Amino acid sequence: KLMKKLLFALLAIAAPGLSQAEPWKDYSLSKEVTELVVVSVKSNYFDDYLVQIEDTWARAMALQQEMGDVVDYGIWVANNADSPNVFLTITYKDMAAMAGSEAKYDELMAKLRAGGMDEKAQDKTAKGYEDMREMVDYKILRQVQYK
Repeated sequence: KLMKKLLFALLAIAAPGLSQAEPWKDYSLSKEVTELVVVSVKSNYFDDYLVQIEDTWARAMALQQEMGDVVDYGIWVANNADSPNVFLTITYKDMAAMAGSEAKYDELMAKLRAGGMDEKAQDKTAKGYEDMREMVDYKILRQVQYK
């Protein structure tokens, strides 16, 4: 028993020094960055919210994807009785693309207007989201890539 305790104590002390894992040697993080927004939509607004973000958020994401900074985007749902129940993802080609710029913003807005966006109606819809949902969490994720 004493030998077991001694061996356990020795391993407990030495174990932290045994790890030789190093970033960029054993793994790296993706250049692409994914934004995750976690939303809790009230159950009686669930369907309305999903339909409305198609014309606002998803429309803007599709244009940004065409512009080249957004690689992919998605709307994910859990059972509408669950909370949170909507998960929005945007994958950017890199951190600089996620940061955006005034020129990219102006280009996006011009494309939205050219596509028939009614800014007053869009603003009213977006402000109505506050009655429908609560933003629960926000994360910026990078994928682990093993060597």
